Amino acid sequence: MSEQRSFSAILNMLGLLGISSVLAVAFTYQLALGELPCPLCLLQRAGFIAIGLGFLFNMRIGERPSHYAMIIVASLVTGFISIRQVSLHLAPGDPGYGSTLSGLHFYTWALIAAVGVVCYVALVFVLKDVIGERGAGDAPMSGAASNAVFAIFACLIAANLLSTVLECGAGQCDDNPVRYLLLK
Repeated sequence: MSEQRSFSAILNMLGLLGISSVLAVAFTYQLALGELPCPLCLLQRAGFIAIGLGFLFNMRIGERPSHYAMIIVASLVTGFISIRQVSLHLAPGDPGYGSTLSGLHFYTWALIAAVGVVCYVALVFVLKDVIGERGAGDAPMSGAASNAVFAIFACLIAANLLSTVLECGAGQCDDNPVRYLLLK
């Protein structure tokens, strides 16, 4: 039984590492290219953080259906926010917001990633069924790898929170931010 739990824990750790990668790429573009995220981009980042928290809870507290539900709901909300932003830039001649990665804007990638997370959770359930793990595991994951993935995710949350406060201050964020409000 412990091998099955560790298998599920590894899948959750990989999910959290994937979400951390999404956040790291967005944050790298922000710092390296000076592309400040718009309000919808910030909401998408918050959605990815909520997704990551679901994976983290499965790792640290133990697997629960409610944690998977959190992942799926956060993915759906993030996807809808992304669809909203994509729809804002559908007009002919609209260049979109921000630079692109492999030809697609980050909000388009956010939609793809949100759908990908839902598919990943479905795959986790199928793999758990294939190996015979029917119930939710209750053993939290521990160890150096788990701690490292947790530390990376926690640092990304802190960095995104700090940059959002610097960008927006205590008020509403600019629609098309060009500078950090608190670093004038």
